[in-house]
Amino acid sequence: MKNIDIGTGTVLQIGPFVVTQSAVTTGVILLVLALAAWVTARRLSLDPSLPQVVIEGVMEAIDDAIRTVLPEHSRQVLPFIATLWIFIVISNLIGIIPRVDSPTGDLSVTAALAVLVFLSVHWFGIRTQGFGTYLRHYLTPSPLLLPFHIISEITRTLTLAVRLFGNMMSLELAALLVLLVAGFLAPVPLLMLHILEALIQAYIFGMLALIYIAGGIQTQQARQQKERG
Repeated sequence: MKNIDIGTGTVLQIGPFVVTQSAVTTGVILLVLALAAWVTARRLSLDPSLPQVVIEGVMEAIDDAIRTVLPEHSRQVLPFIATLWIFIVISNLIGIIPRVDSPTGDLSVTAALAVLVFLSVHWFGIRTQGFGTYLRHYLTPSPLLLPFHIISEITRTLTLAVRLFGNMMSLELAALLVLLVAGFLAPVPLLMLHILEALIQAYIFGMLALIYIAGGIQTQQARQQKERG
């Protein structure tokens, strides 16, 4: 076991197992979110405090966004999509703190998020339609299309991972270049750019995940409507 300089991106190495800085940051974010959820749940009141009002406003906004895409199953997917959105927003914004890198600037983290979305699409689809009915849509309208369905599932998962990683990495590189050229003469515009881009990328990732899940849930319904038409 040996300790590695955090600046290299590796915090701890035990044999072939490496603990990276992004993994540590991700773990801290998850722990803070879990504690915040636990504390908030214990302090809910009919006479809400300011933090409760803010949290309720955020959850209502997320619920409204989900209802525009998936009105009949919004309550079913709300916990996953809300957690995904909040985690990505915090992960993107945490890079504002000096000497802390955004976990979403690490491809392994964005790949893990993309895999979660990939699994959730099938989980919600099977849970809603049943195992056999859900898998049948991969053979519709012809079994010959099965390889194309599989390729589509793989490519969109890869795209989801690479898009968030690429945008956050390029944002941090652009910020570094601006600081090298202009020094600390323009910190406020740079900070605002980072916040805006972080929120936009989180929104895009969450909406794409929601659209993929909606597609998995509504596939059979769309096919039935087409047959009736």
